[in-house]
Amino acid sequence: MKHPFPFSAIVGQDEMKQAMILTAIDPSIGGVLVFGDRGTGKSTAVRALAALLPPIMAVDGCPVNSAKAADVPDWAMLETKKLVEMPTPVIDLPLGATEDRVTGALDIEKALTKGEKAFQPGLLARANRGYLYIDEVNLLEDHIVDLLLDVAQSGENVVEREGLSIRHAARFVLVGSGNPEEGELRPQLLDRFGLSVEVTSPKDIATRVEVIKRRDAFENDNTAFMLRWQAEDAAIRDGILTARKALAQLKTPEKTLHDVAELCLALGSDGLRGELTLLKAARAYAAWRNDTALTRGHVKDMAPMALRHRLRRDPLDEAGSGTRVARIVEETLG
Repeated sequence: MKHPFPFSAIVGQDEMKQAMILTAIDPSIGGVLVFGDRGTGKSTAVRALAALLPPIMAVDGCPVNSAKAADVPDWAMLETKKLVEMPTPVIDLPLGATEDRVTGALDIEKALTKGEKAFQPGLLARANRGYLYIDEVNLLEDHIVDLLLDVAQSGENVVEREGLSIRHAARFVLVGSGNPEEGELRPQLLDRFGLSVEVTSPKDIATRVEVIKRRDAFENDNTAFMLRWQAEDAAIRDGILTARKALAQLKTPEKTLHDVAELCLALGSDGLRGELTLLKAARAYAAWRNDTALTRGHVKDMAPMALRHRLRRDPLDEAGSGTRVARIVEETLG
């Protein structure tokens, strides 16, 4: 199977790549929403990041990628529970997916041929401990959105129908992409994404030529191209692993917490999810930069991607949400 495009070889799109890295350092940040033009590397980035991460240890054949034998659901009925290495899962959730396909349902084949009432896991089971990717997330059907909201909140998928009563872990990094011109995202789901970034097509010829050259090399001289970017991807992977360990020792001064709260209050963000997400993102960013304490600078750098999608609409302000956040950051924190 062909290895995904190297993460480090993606041209530009620095904010998107940064957001992906932060969620790899701290998955509890809550996922990434990527809005912008088609063909700008959105799906490529999430697959590339997952591919460069170290393999996860999971019970062989477990439908929910359990890390320990004790966590394997009873309904899986595995004969052996040995641990094996597997790549970090990346699961696509198609727009037309039915609720049964997403959550899992009664295994019709076993019911008809063997008379057994068995559970057939869905996409949420396969995405556990990995990434769930939704292209055109703004066009997702409302009942699937509601379902994702429940699972994202609890980290558990519950199926109660057709005589089945099933529960299993469903913790994943949700990555959604879309074009805002094709429809808006429901506020309830919008708020569930930890970070939001905007991507655009390159506007200069040199950058576009570089994109073409790298993609052409990936497709026609794959072995040499993968070797060329191997060291850069390894450096990113090592940086992520180092940052994960550094998070626990990172110092968070009281004055920085005050900055976070003051900024969210000035922006008028609803609830406290904005503060919590901004704090987590700033801490992951500080750890990624090998800094030992959280500072106002980290908070200012992370504010646009953590807060731009949480702003209330202002019909009198035609500036984009990122511009509004940057302006209020400067007014509030200097």
